[in-house]
Amino acid sequence: MSGILSSMTNNATSTTADPLGEALHSLRMSGTLYCRSELSAPWALKLPVGKDCLSFHVVISGECWLEVEGTDPFRLLPMDLALVPHSDGHRLSSELDVPALPLEELKRRFEKVSDSYCILRYGGGGSATRLICGEFNFDHPAARNLLELLPRVIRVEASSSPQMDWMQSALRLMAAEASELRPGGETVITRLADILVIQAIRSWIQEDSAAQTGWLGALRDMQMGHAIMLIHRDPDHAWTVASLANEVAMSRSAFAARFTELVGEPAMRYIARWRMHLALTWLNEDRVTLAELSSRLGYQSEAAFSRAFKRFNGISPGAIRRNGEGTSDTRTLVSASNNST
Repeated sequence: MSGILSSMTNNATSTTADPLGEALHSLRMSGTLYCRSELSAPWALKLPVGKDCLSFHVVISGECWLEVEGTDPFRLLPMDLALVPHSDGHRLSSELDVPALPLEELKRRFEKVSDSYCILRYGGGGSATRLICGEFNFDHPAARNLLELLPRVIRVEASSSPQMDWMQSALRLMAAEASELRPGGETVITRLADILVIQAIRSWIQEDSAAQTGWLGALRDMQMGHAIMLIHRDPDHAWTVASLANEVAMSRSAFAARFTELVGEPAMRYIARWRMHLALTWLNEDRVTLAELSSRLGYQSEAAFSRAFKRFNGISPGAIRRNGEGTSDTRTLVSASNNST
């Protein structure tokens, strides 16, 4: 019976697999800070450049301007939301010509509710605007792949969104939870933020032609998307171009050419980079030995893994663990390595 069930499960997976859906599923956020802002005109906030984080802004009532470097400023109206995916510094204001105070200078005004939630009341006493803002980290490698492809800012206008009704319901619930912060309120806000961020990214994927090419375009391709999903699910498997081509019923040469065309790098290079992304994540998060990590990623020995890791990242896995160099430095190395392909 277990064999029959396993076979049924495998068959269902192969026919209903959704590679893009799996990438979106990886966007499980860990919030570093939530802030309910009660602002009165004139006011302006300058938000600093972050590290490996996405900023999230929802207008609960009133309106404001959002300025992100390299883009035109735009007005956010009630129930609009905006994402700033690339840790870029940006500015929120009642009017564009209002001098902005750096957020660091306003921290003394924060009313701390918990370690990750605060309230900010600030402004000149004029028309009121209420915001919910957050900073989030994404640690899963597929999430980082996806975030790298996003534009400088994503705006979802509640008035024009096809999902307007449920989005406004979610935003109203978020506003209610933020106003009272009852037991479990932070968890509710976090889950709602997860949904709203994913919906904003889905809207961008559906509407922007840039999302139809590259890695995202490959995920939408039935055969290449399935191959990428196999690599993601089984990084320890001894994948070859021939074995992946066989899995998606293509010739080796046709598969190799199409993978490189859509993804922008050869399949074996992608496999190596995916394993290195996983290695960085697990080195930073798990108390796993290098030998165990090597096995998880399909290397025959700890030495073979360490050589591959250093060749790809320019630093040994042992050095990362000893020095606690962590996320930002090593991801910069990975990014530089990717750009050299």
